[in-house]
Amino acid sequence: MADENLVTQVQSMLKEETWTRAAISNYTKNNLTELADIVEKSREAGCADEVQQICDEHLAHTKDSIIALYLSGMVSLGKGALDNSALENLVDIFQKNHKENIVVYLCETILADDPNNKFALRTLADCLRADNSDKVWDLYEKIVKLDFEEADLAKLLAEHAEAANDTETAIDYYKKAHLRYITAKNMNAVKETWSRLVELIPEEIDFFMLAKRKIAKTISEERSAVLMQELYTWYKDNKKWDTSIDILKQILEIDQHDTWARKELVDCYRGKYEGRAHLEDYIRSSNLSQSFRNVFEAINDFEKHIAFDAKSYVFHRSWGVGIIRSVEDDTLKINFGKKYGVRSMSLKMAVSALQPLAKDHIWVLKATKKREDLAKEVKSDKTQALKTIIKSFDNSCDLKRIKAELVPAVLTPGEWTSWNSAAKKILESNPQFGVDTNDVNMYTVRDHDVSKDIKLANEFKAQKQFFPRVDMFLRFIEDDETDKSGETFNEMLSYFIGFVKSVSHINEQVVASFLTVQKVNMLVPSSAYQIKFTFKELYDKIEEPRKMYLSLKDTKNTTLREDFIKNVKLLPDWDKQYVRLFPTVLNRAMLTSLINAGKTDMVRRLAADSFDNFKDNRQAVLFFFRECKDDDWFKNAGIAYEKQLIALINIVELTFREISNHVNTTENKKINKAAIDLLFTDDTLISYMLENNEDTVKRMYTLVADIADLDPAKKAQLRNRILEKYPDFKFQASEEKSSMQQRGMLVTAKMLEEKKAQEEQIRTVEIPKNAEEIGEARSQGDLKENAEYKAAREHQHFLNERLTKLQEELSRAVVFDPTTITTAFISFSTTATLHNNDSNEDETYTILGPWESDPDNNIISYMSPFGNALMDKKIGERVAFTINDHNYDYTVKEIKATKP
Repeated sequence: MADENLVTQVQSMLKEETWTRAAISNYTKNNLTELADIVEKSREAGCADEVQQICDEHLAHTKDSIIALYLSGMVSLGKGALDNSALENLVDIFQKNHKENIVVYLCETILADDPNNKFALRTLADCLRADNSDKVWDLYEKIVKLDFEEADLAKLLAEHAEAANDTETAIDYYKKAHLRYITAKNMNAVKETWSRLVELIPEEIDFFMLAKRKIAKTISEERSAVLMQELYTWYKDNKKWDTSIDILKQILEIDQHDTWARKELVDCYRGKYEGRAHLEDYIRSSNLSQSFRNVFEAINDFEKHIAFDAKSYVFHRSWGVGIIRSVEDDTLKINFGKKYGVRSMSLKMAVSALQPLAKDHIWVLKATKKREDLAKEVKSDKTQALKTIIKSFDNSCDLKRIKAELVPAVLTPGEWTSWNSAAKKILESNPQFGVDTNDVNMYTVRDHDVSKDIKLANEFKAQKQFFPRVDMFLRFIEDDETDKSGETFNEMLSYFIGFVKSVSHINEQVVASFLTVQKVNMLVPSSAYQIKFTFKELYDKIEEPRKMYLSLKDTKNTTLREDFIKNVKLLPDWDKQYVRLFPTVLNRAMLTSLINAGKTDMVRRLAADSFDNFKDNRQAVLFFFRECKDDDWFKNAGIAYEKQLIALINIVELTFREISNHVNTTENKKINKAAIDLLFTDDTLISYMLENNEDTVKRMYTLVADIADLDPAKKAQLRNRILEKYPDFKFQASEEKSSMQQRGMLVTAKMLEEKKAQEEQIRTVEIPKNAEEIGEARSQGDLKENAEYKAAREHQHFLNERLTKLQEELSRAVVFDPTTITTAFISFSTTATLHNNDSNEDETYTILGPWESDPDNNIISYMSPFGNALMDKKIGERVAFTINDHNYDYTVKEIKATKP
């Protein structure tokens, strides 16, 4: 009935608005608050869909109806729909009429339901910016994080951070802006952010190399070369010759006839090789500065000539490795070792007959180091060994060549087997190594820190497990420095597309791939792939959705389970599926969604069914009891509180049994602990028992007592509290004798700290001091007649025995809980007055633990024969026992609590 009245009310409001056309200027937040109340009521009454349908029909002929736009938009938003056009139109109406306060209110309302709504975030940011509010910067940060194409706000955030002297944050946002401007082909903005980054981080050459590649691919190679000139200037000014030369070579690869780059290259070579006697001769002979010769041929000749300088290494195919001793005019003197001696050779002949070698070339190392020394280095640092060998052969080398260089010259065949296994893992996983683009068997070493694209791509290839690959792919997507239009991205995306292209069997990899491709379609629209089936069609083929949900393995970078539930929310029967999945998902937001949609009765039945069938819904029972017991809907679900407690007790018993049978041990241990905590923490169970009559106490305690594996201390705690209220309560015979059958050794907190201090004193002070004494005594010689040495060793034995005993006792120590003291019978931390039936005199004894025991002052350990005989005796009870042939006969006269 309530839903019919609400629908009628909405129809009346729309009709009235149609005829009266209330001026927009009269609208206030209060009007919208009233509409929000209608939305909430429609959800509770279960007629939200009907209200939306009425409003949508009204908008078909009255497109500016504020009531219809608001009600339809908010209902749609609550259902998680992607189309927010109604709310966007509504905001636009108020913006055009300068109702900024209502615009802000609407945006905040939208964001309360959808925190990542880009439209609301941008609109609210515009309002805050107009008011000069500092809160706008937080919104800008969120927008930039959500929208991978947003570049202007990233640049604005960079400038804001820079003005606040937060250089690190400024650099981060400048990088984001720069890469996004490249994607947008905004060359003016690219040039501006490039220049700023050159000023801030010129040393980060790898970032600029990445940006250069993206510019060359997205905009043009010529534009990238112009920008590189600006970066080059910094490196030249700082005399970083190798990087300067590398940049110039890249510019010349784009345009070999660039006279500026060629002239600068000559200047850099002069700077790098300053002081070399034949430098100018080599520049002249190679025609490096002459435009008529191919620049890269000239570079090759120059670098080959400059390599033939004194103290440089060379290789001759017959004589092996040699070192240049001197260069006089055009004659080189080279020492090829004892076998071939010193040889003279003209520079012209050397260029054609000799191969220049770097001083760390593997051939040089084998010729100049002892075999055992080199073998030790190769085995201890495999990564460096791999780098050395690969770089020795033009930075391209396969495992076959690596083996040829090491076996048998450095490693034996047996040593190679284990070394090779470790080397393969390094080559596959270490991002400093790559694969030759022309031959997958050839490995290369990267001179610079690897780019994010290549690093993640290498990790992706090295990783053989599916879900870690999902993690790496999403890290790639969400990183602004990676290229989402390149082959690396497409290859990774193709891996997941392969799972959804042709599906014969639905498994977790197919579902995860569907969700991953779906996320790509949202975050990188330019790479969107149209899957041939819907989530509904996929979901309908899943035999056990709860198991499928659990099989989706998330990492800190993935949200597969969350995305799965979001898709379920869009199903026609989402409410039934939520109920079906909840005992596994255990997400309070699911309950809230059901209640907001007017499905409160379904939620109540879900809770009741969970307690009825606790065996299959044990996690759900724990959740409802822990999280929902104070909610009104749960209080009205018809689940008696005692029934809830009994379900928890049964879960404890059930999980103990399954643990004993080795069934889902890990999971059952977690559930078992959680259920016990709920029952005994904050006295939940005992409070209920004592608030009711003795029959309830007996009924509930019997259930607990029957759980054989439950910690006896928990049962003792219940018994003590029960006896305080019901002193004559009768337990089973076995129960009455077990108040102290706890695990470990009961101690007081004060004595525990004292024993810990003693243990630390012996371990850290006395034993080290004794070791020094032994050392000093030993230095005196003749240990047989050395009394000091013997005494020190005896003291060492004493200390070790004492330490061992203390540590063993500490490992068993259980601190006594003073709140569990009971005077219903003799127990730990009580003082008992006993009437000696033989002497007709009274005697008083205090019962504590072994550490506190002091028989001379009548403080008795509960673990001693005397103390154990007195335990659990009640006032008026007679106790007779014999210890060491001595007979004792007492009647308990009084029991008092003793502060431990």
